[in-house]
Amino acid sequence: MTLASPSLPTLTDDSALALTLAAATAADDRKAGDIAILRVSEVAYLADYFLICSGFSVTQVRAIARSIEEKLAEDFNRLPLRSEGVAEGRWVLLDYGDLIVHIFLPQEREFYDLEAFWGHAERLPYNPPAPVNQSSLNL
Repeated sequence: MTLASPSLPTLTDDSALALTLAAATAADDRKAGDIAILRVSEVAYLADYFLICSGFSVTQVRAIARSIEEKLAEDFNRLPLRSEGVAEGRWVLLDYGDLIVHIFLPQEREFYDLEAFWGHAERLPYNPPAPVNQSSLNL
């Protein structure tokens, strides 16, 4: 009998990771920069995952937040338990319980440096889905 490594979550076993990856994809769809996924479940009780990304204008930060909210509502029937900073659009926080999303303007992200603060958390790679080549589809 082979046991899976506890430090390597799988989509089938970890709905919080599936939620996180969907949120990352929604952020990527709105051209979020430097998307980082931190698995904080081993080091904090706040959440299982943090998703941290950047928007390059107040308008883009809000659009990223809206895209994530719409994607998770549609695919997972989940709304954030709390949201903060949408009006200001400099640092938006969406709290889904098992996932906390942080969307920053670059200067705020650098100032607060959550990746360094939570540096002992496992950082998971985010690989955006490959674009679909429309000319290769048989319609």
